[in-house]
Amino acid sequence: MRIDVVFHDRVGIAHEILAVLAERRLNVTAVEVAPPHVFVDAPDLAEEAWVDLREALLAVAGTRSAARVDILPGSRDRLHLEALLSAMADPVLLLDADGTILVANAATVAVSRRRAEEIGGLALGDLFADARLQVELVRSGFRSAPREAMLGGVPFQLDVVPVFDDGVPAGGVVTLLSPHRLGEHIRGLQSLPERGLEAILGASPAIQSLKKRAARVADVDAPILILGETGTGKELVAQACHQMSRRSKAPFLALNCAAVPENLAESELFGYASGAFSGAERGGKPGLLELADKGTVFLDEIGEMSPYLQSKLLRFLNDGSFRRVGGDRESRVDVRIVSATHRDLAAMVAAGTFREDLWYRLNVLRLELPPLRERGDDIVRLARHFVARASAQCRRAEPRLSPAAEAELLAQLWPGNVRQLENVIFRAVTMSDQPVLEPADLLQAGSPADLGGPVIEGEIDDWDGAIRDFEKALLVRLLPQFPSSRKLAARLRVSHTTIADRLRRYGLTKA
Repeated sequence: MRIDVVFHDRVGIAHEILAVLAERRLNVTAVEVAPPHVFVDAPDLAEEAWVDLREALLAVAGTRSAARVDILPGSRDRLHLEALLSAMADPVLLLDADGTILVANAATVAVSRRRAEEIGGLALGDLFADARLQVELVRSGFRSAPREAMLGGVPFQLDVVPVFDDGVPAGGVVTLLSPHRLGEHIRGLQSLPERGLEAILGASPAIQSLKKRAARVADVDAPILILGETGTGKELVAQACHQMSRRSKAPFLALNCAAVPENLAESELFGYASGAFSGAERGGKPGLLELADKGTVFLDEIGEMSPYLQSKLLRFLNDGSFRRVGGDRESRVDVRIVSATHRDLAAMVAAGTFREDLWYRLNVLRLELPPLRERGDDIVRLARHFVARASAQCRRAEPRLSPAAEAELLAQLWPGNVRQLENVIFRAVTMSDQPVLEPADLLQAGSPADLGGPVIEGEIDDWDGAIRDFEKALLVRLLPQFPSSRKLAARLRVSHTTIADRLRRYGLTKA
């Protein structure tokens, strides 16, 4: 039976209460004193003896009450702690000031391949077979630690939090993060959208066809190569393929091969070992491949990857193994590679600047993204979406696009594609205070050359001459993409007769 005695605090009262128990020679297995409470666990106390004991306890001067309880507070706290630790997916250790393990959760037991009773009371250095680790933790007051340690043949990043007792270091809590779990944390911080193909806006035939192909290849666990001009949304498609795959719950991590030099790209992708180079973090650092284990790594601008990294990536694609920079241990992970480029890799292979064998390994499944100029009314849909988003960011009333502004957007070639359109709309919304955006607002946001529209060169004699020059320049620019008068008319949203007349007028087709 477990009892709770409440008293008015005075010197010696707790001793007198315990004396009542001792007089009856009760087997007391636990006592917790937390004024104004004394909690007692007497497992052999019978129901009939409890009535007499309660009267004796209440007879002690200063005792306010005596009642039965289901569990002692200390036991309840331990149960809560054990439940909390058991629910944690990462291995967690509670250490005393000397580095001795006080508590280890179930994840630690599973990784260490030891029984739970073997871990409690074990020195941290013995658990990791690394005496220096324990010494460094204790000396630093559990404020610093080597970045990596091995347990059960698995590398872990150590996250150490010191524990204090009245300002004095009393130990620490050590959480072990595997590369896979660390990758999940990074993914969480990135707030990766989980909308799949819904994130790809547009309803044009080109985009509908792309979505169908993406849905088909996403669930096939093989490398994907995404081709498309700059600004067409290659990373967005890569994220959508990841979200639709069986790897969607694992990390999605990206590396732009054109944005970092070769040596940095190698360490970012493959990680590095301790002491691999000057300035390297103690204990080394996992790369994206380790962090994204069971997930996806997106290699943007793969055409910019150096020949050395191409060969190292090829080896990984062959058997899933690699070595960290400066390391001598083989690592193996399960990662899907999705790559993207705006360059013609086939031409690069022919020129000898891209490995042919790597090209075949990457080009298992392929998605080709249409340029914005081939997406028809998607241009207006996207523009309206960007207007709404820019207005929210600028905290202003949302303007609308005038019919003339929409026609101006449709008339441009958009060499920078969706990214360029977004930037032009954002600048227009930011710079204009009017409720309606006109063509002039768009031109202020980007020059005709920036927008990819026709540019009139030379002297302008009069209004009619300027109109003729503009029409001819526009038709010359669009005719290669829309080689028939009907397609060109549909693109410019005018009648077929109008386009046919203008083509004959400017000698751009046979009469």
